[in-house]
Amino acid sequence: MKDTKCVFIPDHPKPLPIEIALTILANKDFSVPEVIRLLDWQDHPDHFVMVLECPSPCENLHQFMRRHGGRLGEGKARQVMRQVAYAANMCCLRGVLHRDIKLGNLLINSETSEVKLIDFGCGDILRSSAYRSYSGTAGYSPPEYHLRGEYHGRPATVWSLGILMFMMLCGHFPSDHDLLLLKQKCWSKPGLSTECCNLLSALLQDEPSQRFDLGLILSHTWFMDT
Repeated sequence: MKDTKCVFIPDHPKPLPIEIALTILANKDFSVPEVIRLLDWQDHPDHFVMVLECPSPCENLHQFMRRHGGRLGEGKARQVMRQVAYAANMCCLRGVLHRDIKLGNLLINSETSEVKLIDFGCGDILRSSAYRSYSGTAGYSPPEYHLRGEYHGRPATVWSLGILMFMMLCGHFPSDHDLLLLKQKCWSKPGLSTECCNLLSALLQDEPSQRFDLGLILSHTWFMDT
């Protein structure tokens, strides 16, 4: 485990592997049902073992979508997004940047549609200064990283949520043309509500300062529908 990044966190006298530390911090004070819980862990000379809760029945969101025709209806996508946006915001409020929110890192209970965010291995401690390296999945990385070589945690999280939402509704990554229309706030898709398309545009703005604030996402009118 000598090459594993370790960090100090409150109430732990020794530095912990980053994935373990972030999972603990994301559930600090009280567990968040939308975030996976660490039950125990063991340190070995060349690796560590994590014992995580195992919701049942569940599968990752990519598998769930594949079984349901490759994409989700607007109502189901809203149900998932409500939980993921809450989990992402709670992580940031607790000083955790997940940095790899994607279909494969979300578990969904196939009976109740409860969602849990997993796998903090690409994450970091959230800071106010810019990050200059990206450890998550390339397709979800924010455009400012490719343009300027740096990004800030919360706006980058908003972008990844936008990509996730697009993937759920459309079954594929947005094309350059999709992103252009979203930037111009004139993107639409048959069968999707105006509020849904408006939220996607608010999340997928090229300029970080123009994106919807992470803490305000759940106040968007799209979530007012049931």
